[in-house]
Amino acid sequence: MSNEKKYIMKIFYAILTLFMTIAIATASSPDIYIETSDVITVDMLNKLGKDKMVYSEKIVRVNVGDTVLWKATNKGHNVEFISKGGIPKGVKKFKSKVSKDTSYTFKVPGIYAYQCTPHKNMGMIGFVIVGNNLDNLQDIQKIKFRGKSKKVASILIEQLK
Repeated sequence: MSNEKKYIMKIFYAILTLFMTIAIATASSPDIYIETSDVITVDMLNKLGKDKMVYSEKIVRVNVGDTVLWKATNKGHNVEFISKGGIPKGVKKFKSKVSKDTSYTFKVPGIYAYQCTPHKNMGMIGFVIVGNNLDNLQDIQKIKFRGKSKKVASILIEQLK
């Protein structure tokens, strides 16, 4: 075996030993952990089936620490949290630019109501439930949706329960 292959094998075994050490330490000690989170993608669309001006997922359930990526698959859309009664207490306003991908990492449990600013009256709304926490459901039910969003919201809110 050449010196180069021996060197590569030494590096391989060193990396393997490092990963094994981390795995054993993580498994044997509750104080040591590696944090992982998921990224969930929601497309912003002009049309999906018979529906126009929609998010590909109207209700998304995530864990605390997960990220939702809203993809500007079709242009002319954005994401805006409905700040008056539509987000858990302590969460700041969030509004993306139109026609741009955007993401948000959810750190506070609860229900987040959001809309596409230009198409909110056309029913382009959605909800994110973080940590399976429905503590702010009564606030969500009090939001004054308009246009087609009123009908869409009533159907989706029933599904949140």
